[in-house]
Amino acid sequence: MGLLKALKSKVLTADGAMGTLLYAYGLDNCHEEMNIVRPDLIEKIHLEYITAGADVIQTNTYGANSIKLARYGLEDKVSEINKAAVSIAKKAVGNRNQFILGSIGAIRGVRKSDTTLDEILLAIKEQAMVLINEKVDGLLLETYYDFEELTETIKLLRYETSLPIIAQVSMHEPGILVNGMNLNDALKELQDLGADIVGVNCRLGPHHTIQAFEGVELPEKAFLSAYPNASLLDIEDGRVIYESEVDYFARAAVQLRNQGVRLIGGCCGTTPKHIEAAKKLLQNLEPIEVKEAIVQKEVFIQEAEPSILEPLHEKVKRERSVIVELDTPRHLEIEAFVEGAKTLYNEGADIIMMADNSLASPRISNIAMGSILKLQHGIRTMPHITCRDRNLIGLQSHIMGLNALGLHDILTVTGDPTKVGDFPGATSVYDVSSMELISLIKQLNEGISFSGKPLRKKANFSVAAAFNPNVRVLDRAVARLEKKIEHGADYFISQPVYTKEKIEEIYEATKHLSAPIYIGIMPLTSFRSAEFLHHEVPGIKLSEEVLERMKACDGDKEKETAEGIAIARELLDAAAKHFNGIYLITPFLRYDVTIKLMQYIKQLDEQNKGVKANV
Repeated sequence: MGLLKALKSKVLTADGAMGTLLYAYGLDNCHEEMNIVRPDLIEKIHLEYITAGADVIQTNTYGANSIKLARYGLEDKVSEINKAAVSIAKKAVGNRNQFILGSIGAIRGVRKSDTTLDEILLAIKEQAMVLINEKVDGLLLETYYDFEELTETIKLLRYETSLPIIAQVSMHEPGILVNGMNLNDALKELQDLGADIVGVNCRLGPHHTIQAFEGVELPEKAFLSAYPNASLLDIEDGRVIYESEVDYFARAAVQLRNQGVRLIGGCCGTTPKHIEAAKKLLQNLEPIEVKEAIVQKEVFIQEAEPSILEPLHEKVKRERSVIVELDTPRHLEIEAFVEGAKTLYNEGADIIMMADNSLASPRISNIAMGSILKLQHGIRTMPHITCRDRNLIGLQSHIMGLNALGLHDILTVTGDPTKVGDFPGATSVYDVSSMELISLIKQLNEGISFSGKPLRKKANFSVAAAFNPNVRVLDRAVARLEKKIEHGADYFISQPVYTKEKIEEIYEATKHLSAPIYIGIMPLTSFRSAEFLHHEVPGIKLSEEVLERMKACDGDKEKETAEGIAIARELLDAAAKHFNGIYLITPFLRYDVTIKLMQYIKQLDEQNKGVKANV
């Protein structure tokens, strides 16, 4: 009898966690390598679950693909590890009737940019073909937070095999996927793509897993599965633990059966004792044939309050727009900064931009200064948001705070690594890249949190992305811009450019893009600062001509400043011909220099009145 035929008339009990038990044995390295290093231990764990009453066991191959194995230098052992895993499972089953599922775990984490979908599918196919050829009874796709990865994997595997496919999503919030999709709709789509068993595993404990299934209808062409964690995790003496009584888990298994689930196992924290307790209560229960799902109340998501200020990415498409950067202080004296921001804004800057601890050195929070400028002085501000300093929790909290304060213009940046700043030993977080952060912010604009939970109201962010044109191969940088547009970037702000030729090159390479670009111009104030920028600041390169011109004035502060302004004006002449957007970076709080350049831009526009620049 095959797995699917058995599920037509029975509720089957699956095994529990493998990693939890290996972790308990003190093995916290590559668990899949144990298939060839400690096959006796893997067999022992399988036997414990079989003895506990599991009808279905899974191979120890969750991370046995080339991408995950590469972390341990084992990427060339995909076939060996997967073959060994199936062999061990078959040996443990012996002449018994347990079904063996080939476990295939999700690869994508929060940082989708680390690995392309094509690379993932290639790795999954390599692993799956070994499991299929070793004649497992089905393929178990588990712990998929990224719905696109799961759907594309099912398409791939359904083409390659007729074996039963079990497809399980993971959620941060009960009944809602990370992308905001309703669980019931997601499981229907997985069924329609060819999955034979659809369900949920990991992250949520029994209580929230049951809650999630209350809104799930019985599939027409598939069965339901659930592998909840033993409980929500806790940390004790630096180790992950799951507090759960086995009787509680067993009673929860019965409630899952009452929701129509027919394949019930366990994920993180579960042990043979949990499975044994669940089996005792499930073994005499018939499957549920009819169920009335609880219709999930649709959460009303308020539209974002319309902004009284036009988004810069719209304004710059038709007329001149100037963004001015003024870094917040490194110290607690803010009066000079506030005065500079007021002066620049009154001079005609569309917005005052503030970096987020640039060069990994602490400054006064840009959200704090942005609030002061907006609330006390009516100044429109744009804070940078770096991926370096905050994890996903901090990022969402920070961005929701910006929305609450009415600061709707933001620039996402990856952030300079901490080793270049004041605290080289500090941790760089980088949970996501700037590209992924753009997508997440646009998700907030739909009223959906990073975890998929409704926010009751849509945010209203206009999102700028960084552009570094000072690279050897500009086409590659432009390709990144195209990807950022796909992720939702509204417009781009470039690193400072120091040659007219580079500006022309940028125009030719980017004129096909749908999102406008602000060209960065940063006036030089001394030869020493010019050398520092050229040699030490990532993303900035000066031409030999500019360096020589500044060197010729070295030591004479007035001449150095005048020459720096002259160079910047020449660059503005070139930039204004092709770009409506100008981004002026104020050097070392010298806003008097920036004002001279703003006045020059006005002169240029007066001279060229009636001539429309290309965006």
